[in-house]
Amino acid sequence: MRITGVGELRFDDGAPVRAASAVAPLADGWLVAQDDATTAAWRRPSSVVPVRVLPPVDGLDVFSEAAGTKHLKPDFEAACGLTVDGAPAVLLLGSGSTPARMRASLVRLGRGGPDFAVVALEPLYARVAAVLGVPVTHLNLEGACRLGDRLRWFNRGNLSAGVPSASVDLDLAALTAALTGTGDLGAVRPDRPLRYELGEVAGVGLAVTDAVALPEGRVLLSAAAEDTPNAVDDGPVVGTALALVHGDDLRAVAPLAGADGMVHKVEGLGLLGTDPAGADLLAVVDADDPELPSVELTLRVDW
Repeated sequence: MRITGVGELRFDDGAPVRAASAVAPLADGWLVAQDDATTAAWRRPSSVVPVRVLPPVDGLDVFSEAAGTKHLKPDFEAACGLTVDGAPAVLLLGSGSTPARMRASLVRLGRGGPDFAVVALEPLYARVAAVLGVPVTHLNLEGACRLGDRLRWFNRGNLSAGVPSASVDLDLAALTAALTGTGDLGAVRPDRPLRYELGEVAGVGLAVTDAVALPEGRVLLSAAAEDTPNAVDDGPVVGTALALVHGDDLRAVAPLAGADGMVHKVEGLGLLGTDPAGADLLAVVDADDPELPSVELTLRVDW
């Protein structure tokens, strides 16, 4: 693995893209979730513009620990590109652990531009927690990718709290029907739990932060070794990596670091392209500092 490009994510007016937490393709660009805001960033070839993905919460559009509003943030940490009624769409999913983080935003591209619909998913999060065998308060669902007619949803886990990284599968047609109001949320039943042992860095376990599907059923995971006691509080990140898996078979893990040894906490992965020798990726990095613009990386992975 090597980093082939590094840049800052800023809107056209110069404002920083905050807390980039997920990325998914949308038309000719990429939708980048900001986990502490009600807007996402639509990164296109010649512009980066805000796109609303949630109504204001208590009159607020941004949230922070310093302002005492962190508990209100939507924490959209997983994003997946879809097609809904023939139109491009992106599904954003909250991380769980609190009701504020148990929502989905379905962003659809229409003639007038992107529009969104928000759906509360507390019963589904409870079913995911039950299948994974963890309390709902330990959910930290940070990644999702599409594998055929299934959505694979990844829980980051926390080895210091005894929670391994894991995933469940959802029927994508049933989920989409529930999100668009044409189906019953009760029909969305998570199944096929898988667990991932990715190793550790400096005594801190690596845990999944995002996932992207590759050809032939393979999945590439990003992972971070973050020293935190729970699913809500941030902690120091001592290392990051990429992992290649096929089903429940871990094929390889490669450290992810810049030439200067800088640790990049990748929270979103997008697939730019593949060839027989490897893949090119777009990655977004959460700096865990609302004053700093999120970082965008391009990566080359060879196997």
